[in-house]
Amino acid sequence: MSVQTVPILPSRDLDDVLPFYLALGFRQTYRQARPNPYLCVSRGDGFDLHFFGLPEHDAQNSLFSVVVSVPDTQALYDEFAAGLRSAYGRLPIAGLPRITRPRRKQGAGAGFSVVDPAGNWLRISSGAEETETGDRFERALLNAARQADARGDEAAGIKVLEAALRRHPDATDQERIPVLIYLAELLIRTGGPAAAVLDELAALDTSDFADQIADLTEQLND
Repeated sequence: MSVQTVPILPSRDLDDVLPFYLALGFRQTYRQARPNPYLCVSRGDGFDLHFFGLPEHDAQNSLFSVVVSVPDTQALYDEFAAGLRSAYGRLPIAGLPRITRPRRKQGAGAGFSVVDPAGNWLRISSGAEETETGDRFERALLNAARQADARGDEAAGIKVLEAALRRHPDATDQERIPVLIYLAELLIRTGGPAAAVLDELAALDTSDFADQIADLTEQLND
């Protein structure tokens, strides 16, 4: 028996979400205006989403969420990111809508989150837990991602990363760079002093992270 479950998510106006999902590579498969606004989009392979119009919906405080398990989170992220850059001129990493980079989270495999213009969360996961690498900052990054990317508590994620940096003052530049990049992202999301962290990164050899830093700089200067 083949089973497919399709989530039905709210949006204040269906025109708020449709362009966003088209940018992610979905196509509209159905839409009606009356008697109730309703929209269906699909990327194929069972990745379907439905939306209903709810004029009183509060996107900033939305609790609606969908878990999507895929075999390769990085490949899907790359497709999503390319579409968003084309549609928005930059990668949206703060506010609504936004996307987080693929990261492992404590107790879970690699994944990333997408928050659409209506505040609905798509939690993309590989579904398989990965083994730890032994890096001195690994647990801090895992915990920070669980707090900030999974729970949406950026303030808690910032505290975890800042504490880890204080705890390891002897860390090498290459060990610190991923932590500083994530810290800058979370500070941008919360309106914190991200510029100081980016200035610190500018003094380091971040050539392997050029795309990530460019995304952060564009968002900060937007």
